Amino acid sequence: MSYKLASIPGDGTGPEVVREGLKVLEAAASRAGFGYTLEEYDFGAERYLRTGETLPDTAVEELREFDSIFLGAIGHPDVAPGVLEQGILLRARFDLDLYINLRPVKLLPGVQTPISGKGPEDIDFVVVRENTEGLYASTGGFLRKGTLDEIAVQESVNTRKGVDRCLRHAFDYAQRPDRKGELTLCGKTNVLTYAWDLWWRAFNEIGDADYPEVKREYAHVDAICMWFLKNPEWFDVIVTDNMFGDIITDLAAMIQGGLGIAAGGNINPEGTAMFEPMGGSAPKYAGQNKINPLAAIGAVQMMLDHLGEREAAGWVEGALIRTIGDLDSLAAGRMGKTTEAVGDLVACYVGEVA
Repeated sequence: MSYKLASIPGDGTGPEVVREGLKVLEAAASRAGFGYTLEEYDFGAERYLRTGETLPDTAVEELREFDSIFLGAIGHPDVAPGVLEQGILLRARFDLDLYINLRPVKLLPGVQTPISGKGPEDIDFVVVRENTEGLYASTGGFLRKGTLDEIAVQESVNTRKGVDRCLRHAFDYAQRPDRKGELTLCGKTNVLTYAWDLWWRAFNEIGDADYPEVKREYAHVDAICMWFLKNPEWFDVIVTDNMFGDIITDLAAMIQGGLGIAAGGNINPEGTAMFEPMGGSAPKYAGQNKINPLAAIGAVQMMLDHLGEREAAGWVEGALIRTIGDLDSLAAGRMGKTTEAVGDLVACYVGEVA
């Protein structure tokens, strides 16, 4: 088996963590015996400042042909906020129809959580977030802009097709052998009447018809936030819309040990997928060889799982756990090892873990 992969190292420390992620990918491929080709793209602040381009039309068509894309991080102080995020990240999500945002939330052994009394056996769930609709569809506008009577309208767009396909992916994920067969819908049915009436009806209709063996639960988004901190062990797979998913996955990152360990995927199950560390580009650490690369390596683990190389993904997780035990801290600059040395350790351990 051979895969066609792309990398977008991005800005700040993005290229440094991508380099270490690719090092681990090579180690996993060598042990598992699969091949891949890799093409690198320079989309990010430097290209934008040089050419004014974010993500050209031709590049979108090229990216559509890859099995997976590995993204470092986007963002630079010399570029206004939103330009790169909308021009690269959101455009890729929408134009490539990456309609699933997947966020595994797993506390690895050796990583501390801010929740007292909780350990790895308590924090192991997955958030499936709808990734191309909702408030992020940018539907709305201004009336009398710039006056005291200004009106700004931002509409949440929820289609039956978009809701159905997200829910089905979540139901399927809940049936994986490494999950418990439980799916929680996170919404706000008591206030956001129209959108969440659609989600609620679709959730139950699909569940009744095609997934009767999956245990279904519902919780308001505010309750989810409280229970993440009080009883994270209650959750297995959570499915929600774009905005709520964006919020609760940031909270979830903290209970799994912080952004230095959190990775995520933007997936079109019928097309390509893009995997990335959840942390930002951290330009103040760029070029210092001291940024934590574990989240980027976790993104490679997710990519391997998505490609069907689940044994190799397991090796990477085992190597991450073993490496964490060798570090002083997960914080940038306080790991006790350089970025490169951490990547070397994980790559070495990939070849050794059972």
